[in-house]
Amino acid sequence: MASSNRPVLLSLWISPISQRVRIALAEKAVEYEYKEEDVFNKSELLLKSNPVHKKVPVLIHNSRTICESLVIMEYIEEVWPDKVKIQSSDPYQRAQARFWAEFSNKVCECGHRLWQKKGEEQEAAKKEMIEKLKLFETELGDKKYFGGDVFGFVDIALVPFTSWFYTYETCANFSIEEGAPKIVAWAKRCMQRESVAKSLTEPGKVYEFVCFLKKRFGLE
Repeated sequence: MASSNRPVLLSLWISPISQRVRIALAEKAVEYEYKEEDVFNKSELLLKSNPVHKKVPVLIHNSRTICESLVIMEYIEEVWPDKVKIQSSDPYQRAQARFWAEFSNKVCECGHRLWQKKGEEQEAAKKEMIEKLKLFETELGDKKYFGGDVFGFVDIALVPFTSWFYTYETCANFSIEEGAPKIVAWAKRCMQRESVAKSLTEPGKVYEFVCFLKKRFGLE
């Protein structure tokens, strides 16, 4: 039986990795305390709670800390099993979901290069981004969500990056929808869910923040 103690989430408004946890908690209807972190001035609580990576998200529950978004998502599923399921009960399906959820991190890595790099490196990143999204399209097939009719683990892992699509496209001058239309359509379906709509950052604000970072770090 899970404790009634309200968990605390150390997060960052712009972080798609953190937004995974917010979506999972919202899907489960778990009440929690939200603590916003400053990416340039990390709190003592964050540094103490995640001494290895020193980054968000961190979930603090029953005075214990859980780090890394996908690990936190599995923890949420196991601690609140009586809520809406975000993982399949079938071991094979869970293993496949873990694989694709982990692979979604490659989209994030590729996305960084799209706004941080120029020239040949950026062109290579554009090609790689579409290739990776096409792999996700193949996995999605004609299903509504990656788990079929059920919104779940892979959807939660991947969908936060879609709020960065506008930034990727604007910085690198290409169209994700042209290269991966099924993923864009899937993202729009996901955005119809309250858990997603309330957790993701508006694309224009993502772009504004990235422009700020480019100026700060001399990447223009």
